Amino acid sequence: MTYQPTAISNDLGNLPHLPGWITSGRAETFEIVALRSGAALTVLDQLVCNPRYGVPVKLLANRLALNAATATSKLEGRLAREADIRDAYHLTPPGEARGPDGDLLAFWRAAVRIRADGASEIADLMGPDLAREVGIQLKAAQERVRTHGPLAGCGAVLRAVLDVDDRAERFACLLSDIVLARALNWKAVLPVTVQRLTKGMLRDLTANGQGAELAIQACVLDSIEDAMRQARDLARRAEALRTVAPKLRAKGSVAAVELFLTEDAVAPASMLSPRIRGTSIPMTDRAARRFCDRLVELGVARELTGRSSFRLYGIAS
Repeated sequence: MTYQPTAISNDLGNLPHLPGWITSGRAETFEIVALRSGAALTVLDQLVCNPRYGVPVKLLANRLALNAATATSKLEGRLAREADIRDAYHLTPPGEARGPDGDLLAFWRAAVRIRADGASEIADLMGPDLAREVGIQLKAAQERVRTHGPLAGCGAVLRAVLDVDDRAERFACLLSDIVLARALNWKAVLPVTVQRLTKGMLRDLTANGQGAELAIQACVLDSIEDAMRQARDLARRAEALRTVAPKLRAKGSVAAVELFLTEDAVAPASMLSPRIRGTSIPMTDRAARRFCDRLVELGVARELTGRSSFRLYGIAS
């Protein structure tokens, strides 16, 4: 997977989806998990790799990063709310400490920007204490993928990392996501592993119970199916935003719309003004606020904080 430019789908009704017979019933055996995961990964791969479906993949990745940060906070015992994590990252002034919540989201946002085969980038995120073992752990997990399938490889690398440090949940889940990306020949990473995991599941996994490995694989499968549904939903909402874009008269509206199709939260004061991020196009603070409020009026965006100041906006959900 590479991050493709956003595209307009000619027929959103033709977005790939899982048939009902795949999603019915529980994942009670390794064979059922393997069958369902094969189907789910095929659909997710089509959605994120084929630009004609119009999935805003950078936006999907950033939204999954926020979800992953919230889930990781639970695993690490802090239990921060998604809104608090998002605000800590996006509303902290440049140069000031974001705190543990903001740093956690920064970690996952960095994760979705590394190359799945980028050894030095992966090591930098893991830190020196764990980086030495990364290559060995990934190689062993990829062999497990070859013999038993992608989710078995995910479980293997989770166990390998947690056997070294049982508090390294975020790093274990990152390597699991890398294993998944490599199995699908994606260039980038989507953080899906951590979304539904619990501390108890990971504790059982390191105790070497076969039932625990099945539970982990079924949990990751559920997260993959969640990501697939989010991709389909974002494709529809992105199409709605693109449809109203011609009604926007503000200078730089095309670039501003594109920012909403890549970022899960947009701060008008810093990301649209004095220049639209990633461009040289100027926009005043007042014009930025009016632009965001206009998107809300058109039903394609929403304000995320519920405050009258320090606002954040994102694509409607």
